[in-house]
Amino acid sequence: MNKDEELIRKKSPVNIKNKKASFEYFFIETFTAGIVLTGTEIKSIRLGKASLVDTYCTIQNGEVWVKGMNVSPYFYGSYNNHEMKRDRKLLLTRREIQKLASATRQTGYTIVPLLVFIDQKGRAKMDIALCKGKKEFDKRQTLKEKEDRREMDRAMKVWK
Repeated sequence: MNKDEELIRKKSPVNIKNKKASFEYFFIETFTAGIVLTGTEIKSIRLGKASLVDTYCTIQNGEVWVKGMNVSPYFYGSYNNHEMKRDRKLLLTRREIQKLASATRQTGYTIVPLLVFIDQKGRAKMDIALCKGKKEFDKRQTLKEKEDRREMDRAMKVWK
């Protein structure tokens, strides 16, 4: 990811994150994909009414789908409102899809959504990652490193 892409994500009015992903998985490679949405879905996402808890991606017939993504119904949506947890198609290049498909055939690898954001042109985008699951001792190590970092920050504040 270059600096321009990182800046776009930081300036985006919407940043919906999957906070558990970094604790549960090692990230091998990340991709940015467009999301195919209906009118009321994009309005709900722009209001920040979406969640990536318990979401995952699958590849079916050469297409990548995100499953379990919760987008709350739009308040003013009346009869054309969308389903909350429907499967949504992700837009990637053929080369990226083939790369993900070949990697997920190996045991232990999966595709996990990391972040939903709005780009400069107003389109919803999703960062997904090819991941390998962490074992229990890896999770304990991650927690220990996080605790050590927090302790060092506290010590630096006191020392100043």
